Amino acid sequence: MYPNEEDKQVIVLFRINKAIETFDQISELVRLKYFNLTVNRLYFAAYYAVSALLLANNIFANTHTGASLLFNRYFGKTGKVDAALTKHYGRLLNLRITGDYSDNYNLDETDVLPMIEPTKKLINAVSLMAKQQVGL
Repeated sequence: MYPNEEDKQVIVLFRINKAIETFDQISELVRLKYFNLTVNRLYFAAYYAVSALLLANNIFANTHTGASLLFNRYFGKTGKVDAALTKHYGRLLNLRITGDYSDNYNLDETDVLPMIEPTKKLINAVSLMAKQQVGL
């Protein structure tokens, strides 16, 4: 069942705030050199923002891969979001899978540090779009 407009605003704002809160954990994880966990948090911060944007536009994904594909289809390929940001989101998903599930590879700072600033840009861009879409 689709949420009504008022509920949609509440959920979108909740997801955006969760994205920001999750991103705020990054500097401490980097300081501790928890790079697998850092990528996990980077990905989920981006995911919360992307899922807010998808919901704001009545686009629903059942999986993380589905969210990535739909984000690219409706926002990257149409030029609504810079294609570099949609590609970055896909790279984050792949790195998160590597960090969480790989039995023979641990991420290090060379994998992780270049992902931080583009993730911040992604969160800012899609959060703004999501808020505007639902009238916040």
